[in-house]
Amino acid sequence: MSIQEDEMAKIKLDKEEKDLLDSYERGEWKSVKNLEKEIEKHRGYARQTLIKDKRVNIRISSMVLDELQTRAVEDGMPYQTLISSILHRFVTGRLIEKPRSNKSFENDV
Repeated sequence: MSIQEDEMAKIKLDKEEKDLLDSYERGEWKSVKNLEKEIEKHRGYARQTLIKDKRVNIRISSMVLDELQTRAVEDGMPYQTLISSILHRFVTGRLIEKPRSNKSFENDV
């Protein structure tokens, strides 16, 4: 075993990382022909996604706002950014619901 293989054997991969590595090792990845052009294209997509040109005012319960603010602190971001991120993931179909132990919402079921 080479030094590099020995070092890789020490790294613990989660399932997603293992799946990516397996996919790469099966040769399923293709090089991009014009890398700089692709990078710039995706930067443009990112810029358009991040433009915040509208304001929205909503009424939510203080309990929900408190939970959002708590979660935002845990994630190290402003709560408005967290709300925007949640909405963006929802409309793009990338919001993944995960059970969360939360005593505040136990009676809402």
